[in-house]
Amino acid sequence: MVAFRHTDLVVTPGQLRFRGRGFPIALGRSGVTTAKREGDGATPAGIHRIVGCLYRPDRMARPVDWAVPIGPRDGWSDDPRDPDYNLMVARPHPFSHERLARADPAYDLVLVTDWNWPFAERGAGSAIFIHRWRAPGAPTAGCVALAADDLRWITRRIGYRSRLIVPPGADRRK
Repeated sequence: MVAFRHTDLVVTPGQLRFRGRGFPIALGRSGVTTAKREGDGATPAGIHRIVGCLYRPDRMARPVDWAVPIGPRDGWSDDPRDPDYNLMVARPHPFSHERLARADPAYDLVLVTDWNWPFAERGAGSAIFIHRWRAPGAPTAGCVALAADDLRWITRRIGYRSRLIVPPGADRRK
């Protein structure tokens, strides 16, 4: 049994619980899995530390003092063949990667988890973030997504010991 801390973000069916509040969320299109693989569309179950914050300085002010700005040359490797798999990379990049400075606002503010990081197992999944959703409840490729205002509220209140806790079965309503 996991001992929860008040700084934990806990996924429950349809919600992220944090500091006594519940926030509507979207998870991966394939639900929650205990056997995450690259491209499977699932959110990995487990206890994931929050290890970084990225933001678009052309679209918002720095949300917290430890946030790192991203721009057009920033990407995140999602190619298991890449020596920099599941790491931030500079674009152009010779391997498959996600563009961090996207045309849509999904990655304007991103909380980076330690899923398969910093020493990635090839093919075990990459870029598991907490970010803004495309639309309420619209599934992700494996991340946890929230409304923009909720994400900003949470980001201002998380701390060094904050963890994203995704229990197996958290995608199933009772």
